[in-house]
Amino acid sequence: MYRREYSWAAGGFYPTDAQRAERMIEDCMKGPLPALHNEPLLIAGIVPHAGWVFSGPTAGKVFKALGERKEAPHTAICFGSIHVPGVRKAAAIREGAWQTPFGDIEIDSKLADRILDELKSEIVENRSPHEEEHSIEVVLPFLKRVFPDISIVPIMMPPDDRAAPIGEKLGNMVKGEGGAVILLGSSDLTHYGSRFGFTPAGRGPKAVEWVKERNDRRLIDMALEMRAEDVVDEADRNRNACGAGAIAATIAAARAMGAKKGFLLEQTTSYDVHPQEGAETFVGYAGIIF
Repeated sequence: MYRREYSWAAGGFYPTDAQRAERMIEDCMKGPLPALHNEPLLIAGIVPHAGWVFSGPTAGKVFKALGERKEAPHTAICFGSIHVPGVRKAAAIREGAWQTPFGDIEIDSKLADRILDELKSEIVENRSPHEEEHSIEVVLPFLKRVFPDISIVPIMMPPDDRAAPIGEKLGNMVKGEGGAVILLGSSDLTHYGSRFGFTPAGRGPKAVEWVKERNDRRLIDMALEMRAEDVVDEADRNRNACGAGAIAATIAAARAMGAKKGFLLEQTTSYDVHPQEGAETFVGYAGIIF
């Protein structure tokens, strides 16, 4: 049986030791959440996937909100951003498990079978895109910590115009599960600076303000307004998401499941979290719940 080791980002992006990982997650989930206006059931989240010292507190707010549901979900469909080359089609894994510092997370093979059978022209069974990719790996320890018995269906989602329709089909597929299936989209926002070859607003604090108030905010507002079909084009034009496919699929699936709007729990950048790193190169993050 396939078992995906936590070897790519572990020890760098997050600790491999369970006690250290638990302490970091507890720190990331401290503090109150913004009011969610008594939403009856939270069904989806968009989380960043950088090193926990940078994006962990933003991701932690999403997982804390999901953890306050009255009933724990049994499966999370996880849409990953793609940082490895050559992935032209959405790719899922049918069976097995992913390793985390808190033990394995099993793949929901029954749901994965159904997805791969019913959407076989749009999603292929392919482990390769997952092997050296961190976007799902980095957030799974949070998921396992909050929901110890949860299973997953990991899907790498290319940033193209197929993402939103695939998400919509998946949302329609699971909307009758009564909230037992949740959705996670993993993506950071603007990657700014000479390291990334992207400096349209110059350098320094003014560039950080431009990223937060203009570049990232446009994409965040699309998510809050459930405009799944606009996300990929926005990210193509303005380079404000590394996982536009994951974001679009999550929004479309949540909308199909009945979500009417999103809630922004936190927006920040790596510069805000660690200003000592300087404003030459930084990355934007948002935690959004549906």
